[in-house]
Amino acid sequence: MIKLKLPTLASAVALSLAAGAPALAQDAGNLVFPIGESDLFNWSDLDRFTEMDFSGEEVSVLGPWLGVDRDLVNSVMAYFEAATGADVNYAGSDSFEQQIVIDIQAGSPPNIAVFPQPGLAADQARRGGLVPLGDALRDWTLDNYAAGQSWVDLGTYAGPDGEEAFYGFFYKVDLKSLVWFVPENLEDAGYDIPTTMEELIAVTEEIAADGETPWCIGIASGDATGWPATDWVEDIMLRTQAPSVYDAWVANEIPFNDPAVINAIETFGFFARNDDFVDGGRAAVGAIDFRDSPQGLFEIPAGCYFHRQASFIPSFFPEGTELGVDVDFFYFPPFAGEDLGNPVLGAGTLWAMTAESEATRALFEFLTTPLAHELWMAQSGFLTPHLDVNLEAYANDTLRKQGEILQAATTFRFDASDLMPGAIGAGAFWTGMVDYVSGESAEDVTAAIQRAWDAL
Repeated sequence: MIKLKLPTLASAVALSLAAGAPALAQDAGNLVFPIGESDLFNWSDLDRFTEMDFSGEEVSVLGPWLGVDRDLVNSVMAYFEAATGADVNYAGSDSFEQQIVIDIQAGSPPNIAVFPQPGLAADQARRGGLVPLGDALRDWTLDNYAAGQSWVDLGTYAGPDGEEAFYGFFYKVDLKSLVWFVPENLEDAGYDIPTTMEELIAVTEEIAADGETPWCIGIASGDATGWPATDWVEDIMLRTQAPSVYDAWVANEIPFNDPAVINAIETFGFFARNDDFVDGGRAAVGAIDFRDSPQGLFEIPAGCYFHRQASFIPSFFPEGTELGVDVDFFYFPPFAGEDLGNPVLGAGTLWAMTAESEATRALFEFLTTPLAHELWMAQSGFLTPHLDVNLEAYANDTLRKQGEILQAATTFRFDASDLMPGAIGAGAFWTGMVDYVSGESAEDVTAAIQRAWDAL
């Protein structure tokens, strides 16, 4: 990995300023990481942008981030502004999904829209509201993101003429395929960290045979009760079926009560519908709030040894919990016998162009640089599948390990329930999983979900 030291960068900047990019000199003192002072970052990535002059030009960006995340994205955009003279105006909205549709329909969209879900972006592409990003950015994604084909597929939609094009570039990713545990508890009991699903099933049975409880599982979430169980099923689908089957399931090209889906639900049931396997017994699964469900990890004696949940769950750990010491995680493992590689379930935000300009296309080019990722990595709340970033730039070991999981992924798939129609993914699927953990059969539950889909 090449890192340009300050004297070299300073020389490059001096030349670029002579060519007309005064913003770097004006704003460099306001940057969160002084240019060139740390070798964690690929500073040389700035060189080609200092040769661009977009002084006085605005790139407007509308997205879902408010508060801390708004400040973080602005801290990264500041480097593009400093190098090119452009003014990147990010606006966050807690009603982004409604606002972006209104702006596009009114003919006054921002230059860039940051979509939390691909489905809405695909809908706007079909309606003519998005501008294709082009083959060069598609090919770059294919070659430079781990599981690149997955990211290209997630950002490719049919346009108003029915022709497919690459519209969505993913920047900032969330990871769901994680199992959390307390290292001291596992070590004291002599249990090994499983690396295959077969081993995870075996250690689950071993812990229960020893008179302990292997899992904490809670799927209550107010009006959204059931969604944690859908994540389990989605992760298992990726570990038992080819990605094409997962995609067909999401698109209702195979019925919800297909044997592949029933098998995934029943595999989840192996863990969740056994009184000996779950803290509080199977009745607790539907009753315990997902935010409270990991608390058993920290009880003395331990109420459970494992908790499967996404990268955000540490927000609900006891105050003062030190990640990597008091609690850690491992990758939710694949079935060794299925030969499906290392699939990862997650979510993320895709950046789409809603009004074209030369400066806007340059900003997308900036987002492909390792530097644009490292600057956010070094702060908080950012994961990336970019293969060329310096993993040492991550703010802590926990984020670094999650980034390594993303880089090792052979397949990435977006949360299925977020891609399905709302009445299914955020309705019948959620309630169906509640019915399942309450005792209904997977066959009956999936048949009911399919009936709901057929009725749309």
